[in-house]
Amino acid sequence: MAAHVQPLANRPATRTPAWDALASHYKKVSKLHLRQLFGDDPKRGERMAVEAAGLYLDYSKNRIIDQTLRLLLQLAEESGLQARIDAMFGGEKINITEKRAVLHVALRAPRGASILVDGKDVVPEVHSVLDKMANFSDRVRSGAWKGHTGKRIRNVVNIGIGGSDLGPVMAYEALKHYSERDMSYDARDDDERPYGPCLVTRGTGRRCKFGGKTFCRGGNKCRGSGEVRYRHR
Repeated sequence: MAAHVQPLANRPATRTPAWDALASHYKKVSKLHLRQLFGDDPKRGERMAVEAAGLYLDYSKNRIIDQTLRLLLQLAEESGLQARIDAMFGGEKINITEKRAVLHVALRAPRGASILVDGKDVVPEVHSVLDKMANFSDRVRSGAWKGHTGKRIRNVVNIGIGGSDLGPVMAYEALKHYSERDMSYDARDDDERPYGPCLVTRGTGRRCKFGGKTFCRGGNKCRGSGEVRYRHR
């Protein structure tokens, strides 16, 4: 391992000595064949694999040798990665564009953990909201939470673009096999399925069919039934 190098502040990772070393190293390993790598190192499949938190990562089937790993660690060190990780977990305002803390870690922190932001522990508030979300979800699934007609909710549709769409899609894809079988869910962008089950047309005036009916967004010229069924609240 190289000697400790102070983070190169305000310099992109691509302008560090470690990056240059990796670029040069790439020319060496890019033409290696996996058959050769496994032939030279029969235990490669055991050495280049890790398991933690129920996940198993096998990176042996990549053009990676021990020197590659050393250079990657050197890049992380020169980029100040550990200091940035510590700052994130410490609640420092590392989001420089919004001048605020990055609290992804707080959303994943176990109950009882402590993450201070401006001297205040934010974890209890996070779990308070998570508890409310769990209670709401349980009431929808059980039928206790009714729709505006007073009937049980059977269809759940996500409305969102960008991160507001991709997050729910990821959760939906990961958990769909554990969902209530008498309910239907749609968590896909309407650009992906312009005539599929969705409720929002995002200003395009396109039709969206849901439950056999045609809907359009308020403020747009409707090409379907003319009935506006989606409004901002």
